[in-house]
Amino acid sequence: MENTDTVYMKMALALAEKGRGYTSPNPMVGAVIVKNGNIIGRGYHQAAGKPHAEVNAIADAGDETIEATMYVTLEPCNHYGRTPPCTRAIIGAKIKRVVVAMTDPNPGVDGGGCDFLRNNGVDVVTGVCEAEAQKLNAFFSKYVRTGLPYVILKCAATLDGKIATETGDSKWITGTAARQHAHRIRHAVDGILVGVDTINADDPNLTTRLEDVNGKNPLRIILDSRLTLPENAEIIKENQAPGTIIITGLDVPGEKRKKLIKRGARVMEMPLKDGRIDLLPLMEMLGKMSITSILVEGGSRVSASMLKAGVVDRICFFYAPKILAGDGISICRGPGPEKMASAIQVENIEINRFEDDILIEGDVIY
Repeated sequence: MENTDTVYMKMALALAEKGRGYTSPNPMVGAVIVKNGNIIGRGYHQAAGKPHAEVNAIADAGDETIEATMYVTLEPCNHYGRTPPCTRAIIGAKIKRVVVAMTDPNPGVDGGGCDFLRNNGVDVVTGVCEAEAQKLNAFFSKYVRTGLPYVILKCAATLDGKIATETGDSKWITGTAARQHAHRIRHAVDGILVGVDTINADDPNLTTRLEDVNGKNPLRIILDSRLTLPENAEIIKENQAPGTIIITGLDVPGEKRKKLIKRGARVMEMPLKDGRIDLLPLMEMLGKMSITSILVEGGSRVSASMLKAGVVDRICFFYAPKILAGDGISICRGPGPEKMASAIQVENIEINRFEDDILIEGDVIY
């Protein structure tokens, strides 16, 4: 049987989840205030620049917060940013006890909020539902520790590992439910990255299309080392916020570049490595642009390159109950290791079913 702290913290985590897709570069945070066994306040961080979860919960509770307990999924901030420190709001509300799921992963502030509260007479407990909180804010945690975006590699494949037929046809491998879940991932991340071969084969718009909510579109990032993207590609015609970035090499046709920029795309040059975009400097550049998370949707050479470069954090592989039983385009393409012992490992496996399709997720270990 779950203890009381765990029950209320799970409520706070559910509130935090409501901010998914809207809070970047800030974390998702939820807060619940309890007094005499009753919930008197709820709040979550709705978007960057808006009040934090703790402040929203205190406002919801009104003048009932004296001697109450707050459950919050992330250590309350103790510094001035776009909003004042939440620690001051907690002390001002005369909250007696604060239960925290995880401390702030930012090396510069880790533990500072909890210490400030303790030094001002607040009883602080940490580590309640910590694993769940860590998973919730995996994007934020990696970004504040490294300055690099969290990278998810997603694909949809047949049971024999093909993402398209030998002619390039890939519509549709998975069913509606699996595709809707993939769009939820798009909604959650800051950017979506594909190679120009995917654009040439499918001409996608790479927007978020959800049936139940108005999803947020990610920044579209196209790897195109020779700047061969068609000027009439849907990804340029759509030109939906937050826009499209074309990553190309250092020596590309100036006239083509001007035409794409005129159509609304941003063209950014990066060094090449073995004839392809050097992915490590690219991740550093995207991190400096405050892009905290990226969904990679192919194609097969891009997927292989991202894995080999060591920049993928998590895989989301959808498998449909279909078999091509012949030639087709594999999930990854290009030279691989000679020994199975050299294969990239995936841990913390999760398996979910969407109608007849199976999603296998896990953390990539290098």
